[in-house]
Amino acid sequence: MTIKLLAAAVVVLGALSAGVAWAASTSGPIMGPSHTLKQADFLGYYDGHKDTYLSTDISSKTEAKMMHINYSAQIGKVKGLPEIYLVQGRSAKGQLAVFGSEPGEPDYSPLWDETILTWKAGSKPVLITSDNQVDKLEKTSGLSEHPGHVVLNCPIVKVG
Repeated sequence: MTIKLLAAAVVVLGALSAGVAWAASTSGPIMGPSHTLKQADFLGYYDGHKDTYLSTDISSKTEAKMMHINYSAQIGKVKGLPEIYLVQGRSAKGQLAVFGSEPGEPDYSPLWDETILTWKAGSKPVLITSDNQVDKLEKTSGLSEHPGHVVLNCPIVKVG
């Protein structure tokens, strides 16, 4: 009985010391052990290159159901966010979301103010790969924009 008890104590101490070693190896608050999960990711443009992002939460119940992501009324109250441009209707081949910022930029945020872009009848859609193109195309090529009145939580997880 004593050997079994001693063996159990060794196992418990080993587990505790492994947890302490893991905790000691981190700096800052401990979130717990990490795990990998499969989640859909998307590509979007920023200044002519593609970034990879996730879409996790949105401030519209209807769009949350449609997109199978979380609904959050709270994020809809956040103001002063960078824009994510989404083309609705006709678009150029290969059109993706267009970001107004990315990690490393001073105004980057994983929360985005949705702006809807549409091409006017008779105009020829071109591929939009930069937020800087939007204003130019509105003046010259029949592109129009309007606020989506939605905030999205779409963190960019890989630049370029």
